[in-house]
Amino acid sequence: MCGIIGYVGGRPVQELLLAGLAKLEYRGYDSAGISVIAEDRIETVRAVGNVSALRAKLDRDAPAAGAAAVALIERPATTGIGHTRWATHGRVSEANAHPHNDGADRVHVVVNGIVENYMALKERLTAQGNVFTSETDAEVIAHLIAELYAGDLTDAVRVAYAQLEGHYAFVAMSLDEPHVLVGARKECPLIIGRGEGEQFVASAVPAFLAHTRRVQFLDNGELVVLRPEGVTIMTADGAAVERAEQTVDWDEETAEKGGFETFMLKEIHEQADAVADAVSDRTARGDGVDLNEEGALDESILTDVRRIVIVACGTSYHAGLIGRYAIEEWARVPVEMDIASEYRYRNPVVGPGDLVLGITQSGETADTLAAMRLARERGARVLAITNVMGSQATRDSDGVLFTRAGLEIGVAATKTFLCQVAVMYLLGLRLAELRGEIAPGRLAELVREVKRLPHCIDEVLADVDEQVERVAETYWQADFFLYIGRHVGLPVALEGALKLKEISYVATDAYAAGEMKHGPIALLDESTPVVCVATDSPVLEKMTSNMQEVRARGAHVIAIATEGNERITHSAEAVITLPAIDWMLQPMLAVIPLQVLAYKIARRRGLNVDQPRNLAKTVTVE
Repeated sequence: MCGIIGYVGGRPVQELLLAGLAKLEYRGYDSAGISVIAEDRIETVRAVGNVSALRAKLDRDAPAAGAAAVALIERPATTGIGHTRWATHGRVSEANAHPHNDGADRVHVVVNGIVENYMALKERLTAQGNVFTSETDAEVIAHLIAELYAGDLTDAVRVAYAQLEGHYAFVAMSLDEPHVLVGARKECPLIIGRGEGEQFVASAVPAFLAHTRRVQFLDNGELVVLRPEGVTIMTADGAAVERAEQTVDWDEETAEKGGFETFMLKEIHEQADAVADAVSDRTARGDGVDLNEEGALDESILTDVRRIVIVACGTSYHAGLIGRYAIEEWARVPVEMDIASEYRYRNPVVGPGDLVLGITQSGETADTLAAMRLARERGARVLAITNVMGSQATRDSDGVLFTRAGLEIGVAATKTFLCQVAVMYLLGLRLAELRGEIAPGRLAELVREVKRLPHCIDEVLADVDEQVERVAETYWQADFFLYIGRHVGLPVALEGALKLKEISYVATDAYAAGEMKHGPIALLDESTPVVCVATDSPVLEKMTSNMQEVRARGAHVIAIATEGNERITHSAEAVITLPAIDWMLQPMLAVIPLQVLAYKIARRRGLNVDQPRNLAKTVTVE
């Protein structure tokens, strides 16, 4: 999740780019940079930290840093690109910050997303004499475009685009064509802002909303050429595309929400992009998983671990539960789950040979940090799974796996949960591969399925709204909901119930479906909606029997099921269907309609879903 802005026109560009980046900072803030075409050269300034750090560097360095920095401020510059970064490839450093160039300072690019085949391209370009100065995949695009450039930036970008694999958007500029920007989109968003004698391009509307409300949305697989006098949109093979302008009638707050009515809804719809950032480069080789990025745990520890203990709280705990099923199924390593606030006080038996996973979105959750420290003091190795670089969890662990979800503003976790689960799947597959517990063919099959997840998430989001709306309309006034699931469906039920509690304040319980007969079934009557996670799995037949038990008591069954399963339709009053994918990965899809259901019920009750009562985004106290 990164932020892109580009401008070509007649205005001084530096302040315009900085202001635009400030509006995009919610998309990433570990580093930022701008490049502008200033007469006969491209000037670049980059800084680690947020946009204010970049602005301070410009102000501080200009008097003493020599001609380059002075030129950036004093020379006229009316074409430029800017970027605010949330790292995926390479550590947080000025060298890894965008924009990146071709080494000759003639082609500069800013990139959002992942180029999956960057290593193969980098090896080829290196063999041709290109020298790389960063650890990023983004720099490869600049070198590739420069290699293909023969006097026409549009043609070079179009040919380069055909060679890139992944999930990305980028904007390129060349010193040889100082009044041209070329952008390309492959799944990540890119939006055009239209002006008179000036044009804008950005990853989100807020970047240029102060200057124009006239927009054109680039579709997947399209390129755009921007000149001061106008815009040309084309397909990847160069065919011109007609695209009507739209006028956005948004205030600044609505713009920051991307046109969605709340941050939570926006973040639900960002989940495909977030999961793509989490998995794309880590599954790039196709037949396995690579987790050896900067800061990751020494993989020799994964081969020798005798037991895994997962400590977490709330939504992160539910992500850990899904991870437990996956790791034990694929890697055959015993896994224990503990609520961090309990683990830290129960004198646990833990020590050398154990690997403790601390899952914390913020990296600052007090109970999880305390549990991690306790385990480390007793000789266990500790791996942090977190979303925030530089957080305390990254300092209290032996290694880190970042979830790469980007900034999440809504208090109720949505995209951060899916990214936590995705990372747990990747860890499970890597463990299985290293320990020889999975056949190569089966591993490759699962990697292919993991790579499909972003597309399946998009499909769910496109189809689920109407199905969930009918359920919400029917049951939004219910005083009590019960959620049930079995095996890997149980954590989904727990997470779905938590979402409903958090934002709608409806009394909700969640149970393992097999436990119904041991007490919870007494809660059911003709007014009770029961949400059943009934996706394909080895225990689906058992789950179907539990649904029939519910209906026999007069309660109303709402089923989350895999498409094509006709049996479920006979056991439920409402069925929300999901695309077919490997059964172990189904939780990634099954939780989405439960997020949307909680959202719709809360909105019907007139509640603030972004700031539910009594809750905070980061829990730094006991």
